[in-house]
This record gives sequence, structure tokens and C-alpha cells, in this order.
Amino acid sequence: MNYGMMKVAAAIPAVKVAAPMFNEQSIETLISEAAEKNVEVICFPELSITGYSCQDLFHNQQLLDNAEVALMQLMLFTRQYDIIVVVGMPVRTNTLLLNCAVVLQKGNILGLVPKTYLPNYNEFYEQRWFASASVIGDEEVCLAGSPVTISSSPTLFVTPSGIKIGIELCEDVWSPLPPSTHLTLAGADIILNLSATDELIGKHNYLVHLLSGQSARTISAYVYASCGFGESTQDVVYGGNAMIFENGRCLASADRFALYPQLSVAQIDIERLRVERRANTTFAATQKNCSARLIKTQSTEPEKFVYERVVNPWPFIPEQNSMQTTCEEILSIQTMGLVKRLAHTHCNKVVLGISGGLDSTLALLVCVRAFDALEIDRKGIIGITMPGFGTTDRTYNNAIRLMQSLGVTMREISIAKSVLQHFEDIGQEANTHDVTYENSQARERTQVLMDVANKEGGLVIGTGDLSELALGWATYNGDHMSMYAVNTGVPKTLVKYLVRYMATSRVDAESSCTLLDIIDTPISPELIPADSEGNIKQKTEDLVGPYELHDFFLYYFLRLGYSKQKILLMAEHAFDGHHPQAGVYTKEVIEHWLEVFCRRFFAQQFKRSCLPDGPKVGSVSLSPRGDWRMPSDAVAF
Repeated sequence: MNYGMMKVAAAIPAVKVAAPMFNEQSIETLISEAAEKNVEVICFPELSITGYSCQDLFHNQQLLDNAEVALMQLMLFTRQYDIIVVVGMPVRTNTLLLNCAVVLQKGNILGLVPKTYLPNYNEFYEQRWFASASVIGDEEVCLAGSPVTISSSPTLFVTPSGIKIGIELCEDVWSPLPPSTHLTLAGADIILNLSATDELIGKHNYLVHLLSGQSARTISAYVYASCGFGESTQDVVYGGNAMIFENGRCLASADRFALYPQLSVAQIDIERLRVERRANTTFAATQKNCSARLIKTQSTEPEKFVYERVVNPWPFIPEQNSMQTTCEEILSIQTMGLVKRLAHTHCNKVVLGISGGLDSTLALLVCVRAFDALEIDRKGIIGITMPGFGTTDRTYNNAIRLMQSLGVTMREISIAKSVLQHFEDIGQEANTHDVTYENSQARERTQVLMDVANKEGGLVIGTGDLSELALGWATYNGDHMSMYAVNTGVPKTLVKYLVRYMATSRVDAESSCTLLDIIDTPISPELIPADSEGNIKQKTEDLVGPYELHDFFLYYFLRLGYSKQKILLMAEHAFDGHHPQAGVYTKEVIEHWLEVFCRRFFAQQFKRSCLPDGPKVGSVSLSPRGDWRMPSDAVAF
């Protein structure tokens, strides 16, 4: 496997009913097209060599003979390619006729997979012509001049790199216990479904949900190819469905009701599927006693690997069509976490520092929602602005305006005097802008918040986000510490969207105006004095790197455990300029910040080992109690 990837295709060929040689030529055309695209496995529809809708012609020996001649021709054609080809045709045994998938590679028949569940309702009377796989044992048949074993036992086709492919046919997936369930539990990474699904009002949506659900439930790739134009329309119409799913997500699909042949192609991330399975203990627990016979294939990997998947630069950001719903859900999770903590502690006051930056703004909005939910006066929210040596007018004024418009208790406590006294106590030069200079301010602010909380009988609400925790961009026992941290599950790239959602739909006009300006303010801890014009001088992303890159690294490192090489490959594609709202970075820049991410992530684990409580909102969390347990002295990758 190249980076754990395999390229697959679902094909809809041109077809004529009961014309195997025409159909074989159509299949050849799509195989050639797929080979040019470096496809490694191609799946054709059910009974694609004869056509699905032959009905009682399946009893005709001439049709069956012609189908074998067409298969022999196809076997000769495939000798020139490494691609694994799966076609459908009727197969005779001594006493039975079976609806089979035939697996070909390099001119050889690798195996046969007979259909298990045969419909016998409405327009489909397959039991009139075919026998079920359930009635056969292991039997050798002669097909197109080649001896082949046909079996009802679950069968997997295994590539030299270890990718396992299982096959089921049409009705099989509609059954209460599809063969693909057993096949995936036995190790199948990819399921191919050779199908013939007719079109009815509402059926397509049901089919999509069925296939998506089966792919998600079995944590597999699911390749579905169904009959299209050219099948008989005597009583029903076949619209042509070619779809490829990966763990429930549709990667590619064909045009329905098209009058031309089609090829749906996608790269499957096998490594991602296996990571998901290893992390899902329920999946592992159901694998007991699931096995299958294995048939080896030859290598299918192309000489030159090209990464072709579309990569989202912002894996934490919801899709646009679900943005509002998802933002509301995230904010509700944060709110309910704080509501429970306040109710449990019988507390009606919270204390938090308001800097005029994004993180403290989101924390304040969550506090407002929690107090409103509990019907507690917002005056119990004590927002404290603590001007220091790097505070700018813009952030200071935004902090003041926001607290005023939201109706919370506002306090201003300058830390300048106390920090200067502290510098004198420890012998720190006030003009030396080093880590002591910065961290002294952060710890002084935390001390102020903790002491005010003690005095008022309130809880200190933490404002730090998930991205800062990953990078260790927090002062140990400074802003690193709180009594409940509402933002710990929210990455930096997502914070902006949550604040914008509140600004555009959940607050008054005055608050909205302030929130929108906060969104446009550069991210900064403001621990270094401003420039000569009073603008922010210390910009976080100049120091630790762009957060959109770090959040990308974080997702694929933590969520899927990808190697640095694969993360780099994906990041190159995600930030290559094709996404108009994403930054554009060279490979060298991405490599640099990836090294920074890995170094900081490992070196700063000690800060995550003692995090305060806070709600998890997504699939990635750094809580040392449930989601991320790592030694603080591990060697960086």
C-alpha cells in the first residue's frame, strides 16, 4: 500500500439484454479506462455479462454457453493488466445455476462468490432461475475451461500488501444479516456489491442510507455497482447507481438515469479504516469466531503513486450546510457542562478574565448561556479585565464593551504594579522581555482570578482552547489552570466560527458589533508591549505557527495516528491553493511547522497531565482522564 491507500472503481457499462459478447466489449472499454486511471480494483453490476433482466432466458443453454465464451474473451483481455476485475454472470454446476461474482486478474479466475439471498417478490423472481449459496458446499466447477472451486463459505481476496476484499451481491445487503457483516468482522477492508436495483419513488434515498449505514457499521469501504441503461424496462427501470463509501461517507457516485457508461473512482484510505477499527473496542469484541477462506491475488499497486483524494484543510470545521446546527450543538455541550458544575457546587457566581481575545470571549458567551439556562442573574458573572504591559486599546475597549452589552459584572484590575513588585522581589529586569517577563504576568492574572473567586464564592472559568493545549501554549499554573475549563475541547480554528455564530444569531446588535471586531483581531497573549503606534506586536501565529496548520496536524496525529510523512502529504494537498479560504504553504513551510508541532506536543505533555475538568465536544480531546494518556517524557517522533 502507498500511504495505506487503494484506488477502486464502480462501473456501469453499456449493456444489451442476453448479448454477452456486446456486454464483454463494454466491460473491456471501462477496464481500459480504469487502468489508465491506475485503478486497482473494479466492480461491475450483477450479471453484467448477460444482463440482469434476461428472466427465463437464464434457462437457455445457448445464453449460458455464450456467457462463458464472453468470459474467456475477457480473461484474455485482462492478461495485460494488474487490475482485479469483478463481473457478474450465471454459473452452472452439475445440478444448480448460481448468480455469481467472478473475480479475475491477469487472465486467471481467482474465485467465485455466489449470491446468498435471492429475492422472490414483486418483479424479482430470482429463485425461479437461481439457487442460493446456502444450499451448496465446496464444489469444483469448470468455468470457461478453468477448474474453479465454488463455496458457500465466506471468502476474502487478499492482495500481497494485505488488503482484504469481500464480495456480496445486491439483495445480500438488504437482508437483516448481510454477508458483508461477517466478511468485515473476518477482516475485509473493502466490500464490493454487484447489484441490480430498480428505481422507485424514495428508494434511492433509502439505498444511500442503507449503504452508508452498512459502511459505517462495519467500518469498511463499500463499493456498489448497479445496472443502468440498456437493461429491460418491461416492468421496471434500472437507473444506474455506482457509489463508493468509506466508513459511511460517500466518496464518489455516478449520475443516475444516464444514457452512457460510467466509472466512479475513489482512493480508499485503508489505514484510516484500520485505525478506526482498532480504536473501536466494540468492533473487536464482535470478531470472535468470524473467519473466511483466503484467496491470494497478485500485486495491483501502480509504479507511481499519486494522491488524489480531496483533503479538507479544516477537519474540525462543520460543513457549511450544517454550520448553524453544529455550532449550536457544540455551544450546548459547553453550556450544559458548566450548568452541571454550577448546580453541583450550588454556585451562582463565576469569575473569568476577559482579554478582548477570541478564547475569553467564547468562555464568556458560554457563561452567559449557562446563567440564562439556570435563570441566574448575569451579574453573577464577574468578568475581570487585567491590563498589563502589552494590552492594546483595541482589545481593552472590546473587553469593556462586551461585558457592558452582555450585562455582566465588570471589574478592572491592573496587574502592572504587582508584577513590577514581583520583578523586584525575584530580581527580574523589567526591560528584559523573556519568558519570566511573560509568565509572571500570566500567573499574576491567574492569582487575581483565584483570589477574587475565593472572595466572591465563585468558580474560576478557564478560557484556554484545545489547540493551545496541544502546543503547550499556556503558562504552567497560569492561564493553564482554572476550576472548570469550558473551551478545552474546542480547537482554535473552530472558536472563531462559534463566536461568529453567536454574533450573527444569538446576541443583541451592540454585542454583535463587538464580537465581529474581536474575530478580526490578531491572536495574541499581549504579554509584550505594543508597537509605537499602539498595535499588537506579539502575534501568536508568528511564534508557534498558523493555527490552521496545527489544527490539521492535531486532527490527523491524534484522531487517526497518521505518520508525519502521511500528514505532510495530506497537508500539501489541503493547502495547495485549491481552497480559496485556506492559506497556501510550500512543502518546506509545512514541514517546518509540523516539526514544531511534534516537538511542542511531546515536550508539553506535562501541562496536559494535570488539566482541570472541562467538556469534550468532538472526537478529539486531550483530557488525561479519558481520551489522551501519554507519558510526559516520551521521545518525540
